[in-house]
Amino acid sequence: MNAGRVSLLVTCLVVAALGVWFAVARWEDANRVATVASALGAVAAVGVAVWTATRTAGSPDVVRVAKTGQATAGPGGRAISGVSGHTAGPVQVERTGDAKAGRDGDAVTGAQLD
Repeated sequence: MNAGRVSLLVTCLVVAALGVWFAVARWEDANRVATVASALGAVAAVGVAVWTATRTAGSPDVVRVAKTGQATAGPGGRAISGVSGHTAGPVQVERTGDAKAGRDGDAVTGAQLD
């Protein structure tokens, strides 16, 4: 379970517990707890807003290529078993297939980045 799901689950449990407690508590006690909970929630919301605003952009997604199979090019053709071109981020290549080229052909297995 990732951190987002854990925080969502904990938040739901706290809200449910407070709802039950407010339903059975005396008005004066519930009023005090609600005031404190509201103040803490407001401070937490401001902290999350500042954290979100100051976060730097994350690293680009990794391009993953795996188990590509075989590629065969005829005479003067091009065969690529993997990935070719340009990407904005890192490339991860695993277990690419064979790339075979005929006479005057071009064969690439893995990655060929511009």
